[in-house]
Amino acid sequence: MVGSPRHDSETTRTIGVTGDDLRARAHRETMHVRLLCVSAGFCALFACVAIKLTIATVLHPMVPEQRQIAPQVPKIPKIDPKGSLAGDYALPQVHRASIVDRNGQTLALSLPVAQVYANPQELIDPVDVAHRLKSVLHDLNEPETAERLARHKQFVYIARNITPQQELAINNLGIPGIYFEPGEQRHYPLGHMAAQIMGAVDIDDNGIAGVERFFNKRLLVDRKPLRLSLDIRVQSAVREEVAAAKDTFQAIGACGIVMDVRTGEIIAMVSLPDYDANEFSHATNDERFNRTVTGLYEPGSTFKLQTTAMGLETGTIHIWDSFSSIPLRIGRFTIRDMKNDHFAPWLSLPEVMAYSSNPAAAHIALDVGGKRQAEWLRNMGFFAPVPVELPEAARPLIPRQWGLATTMTVGFGHGVAEPPLAIVRGTAATVNGGILVTPTLLAQEDPTPPAPDALATPAEELQQGVQSAALQQTVPSLPIGTGAPMPEAPVIPQGVRVLSESNSALLRRLLRLDVTQGTGRTAESPGYFVGGKTGTAEKIGPHGGYLKHVNISAFTSIFPMNAPRYAVYVMLDSPQPTPQTHGWTTAGWNAAPTVSRVISRIGPMLQIFPDVEHAAQIDAQLAIPMHPAVPKGVRPLGPGNDPGDPRKLEAEHRATQQAEKLARSTAAHTLAIRKKTAGENMDE
Repeated sequence: MVGSPRHDSETTRTIGVTGDDLRARAHRETMHVRLLCVSAGFCALFACVAIKLTIATVLHPMVPEQRQIAPQVPKIPKIDPKGSLAGDYALPQVHRASIVDRNGQTLALSLPVAQVYANPQELIDPVDVAHRLKSVLHDLNEPETAERLARHKQFVYIARNITPQQELAINNLGIPGIYFEPGEQRHYPLGHMAAQIMGAVDIDDNGIAGVERFFNKRLLVDRKPLRLSLDIRVQSAVREEVAAAKDTFQAIGACGIVMDVRTGEIIAMVSLPDYDANEFSHATNDERFNRTVTGLYEPGSTFKLQTTAMGLETGTIHIWDSFSSIPLRIGRFTIRDMKNDHFAPWLSLPEVMAYSSNPAAAHIALDVGGKRQAEWLRNMGFFAPVPVELPEAARPLIPRQWGLATTMTVGFGHGVAEPPLAIVRGTAATVNGGILVTPTLLAQEDPTPPAPDALATPAEELQQGVQSAALQQTVPSLPIGTGAPMPEAPVIPQGVRVLSESNSALLRRLLRLDVTQGTGRTAESPGYFVGGKTGTAEKIGPHGGYLKHVNISAFTSIFPMNAPRYAVYVMLDSPQPTPQTHGWTTAGWNAAPTVSRVISRIGPMLQIFPDVEHAAQIDAQLAIPMHPAVPKGVRPLGPGNDPGDPRKLEAEHRATQQAEKLARSTAAHTLAIRKKTAGENMDE
């Protein structure tokens, strides 16, 4: 049976689609296409970025620029096995220049450090931050730091001068609100060596003492290392010997100086006690005290060199003159020599220097006169601070009134107080040909070119000729080419001429005589032909007046005396007697032997070696008789011819005072008569 077919309405559903539906469907399809395009674009963009990052960080990483890492990574130094670049480097991330000695040895340098600080407003847990910082900064006070970080501030210092390793460790902690500030810290690698000369810098890296203060602007502006005249090898040797003498004689202080007499360069300058230059803030005032330029001491008999030079240069005295050693009385005081000195009543000028007679030196000063004495000392720089590159240089103590007593006492080194460097400067001027050089702590690069000698006056030429004739009677000449070798480029001292060359040569012989036959015999160093002068002065107490049996012992010397190159000075403050000194504390027993040991050690360092081969000839050249012959027709100073006799001077002074008093009374009487006459005329 064939069934009947179904109706279409039963199998087919009729759906009605309007035009709006078709348009909406078309918009959706367009939007889908656009979204797919945008997504594909972003995917392509991220793919490019990923590829670029892969290339930049994995395949071909870029080297960071120097300016980006300069504050954290120092410049890698060049390999320099021969040391040709020593002392000429400058760290790029520091601003203050380093300080080196004359050979390039580093004395002071700045190293990069960092200051760590925080912004408390950005911290989440101040207690946790302080605890985490404590793990890196072991000296950090954790409770105090936590309390400071909890304050309502925007800036709090946590630590200063941390190392780059500590900076990296703190940075790796990842604490928000912790920041770093680049800085630098001054270091002195040699510690105690030349501590008072170096000085120090403050927290802001500004010099506050020593050369750090004097050259503060130069060290901040010019990054080239500042080269000093010091030789650290010589400095070390001098410090060791002076420290040994200080300990041996139980002195409360000591100092030593080595200076080039031609250029004024200070090769070594030691003051004891000293301190570690890296611990300036912890040093005591006594340790910071630089005895070489700040300390003021009575020079004692070392000043007799100036008295003799003054007398010779003014033409007042001559090498053949004699002077009384009989005690002199000034008011209630008496000028005498030591009780164990049994000198003849009259001493020749060589004997005065060799035996160091106080009354004889006072007679020389009286012969010259107080006015010319004060003028001489002023010209020699003894009235002003020593012009050296140290802000601590002190002004000498000079009497306000220069009377008869002052003239006599200053003649043998009492009544004035000078820094040791001033004594060294004055000694150098007497042996280097008569030029007053300026002491300096800066290394001289080039030798000074020769300069023409100053012309002598006819009177000076006559005096020099007579004295030379007197000396030639007993002094043989040294053949050319013997003695100490001449330098390749002779250095001519630069400065003001204060002494003639002939008088300078004469003083060299007198200083050598003091070492060979006088009070400085213990300063002899074989082959170096040392010359010098001892000086012992009683120390002044804190309330004025001299302290009994408390001395300042000093020895000023030159070597080699046949060709003067270096001045060596040693001073001991309040040395004590020892069995080896037989109870004496004078300079000949302590300071002089210290100078001998210093010269023996530093001579080879300074390329000066003992000349033993020509010792006899050089000694003959420098020898001078104790009693030089008196030229014919010349009346020497001495018995019966003593213009500096204080009795005569006192009588003249008394007569002058009486004359002035009579003149004042006469003038007053005349004025009274004139007033009376004028009054009578007015009445009429």
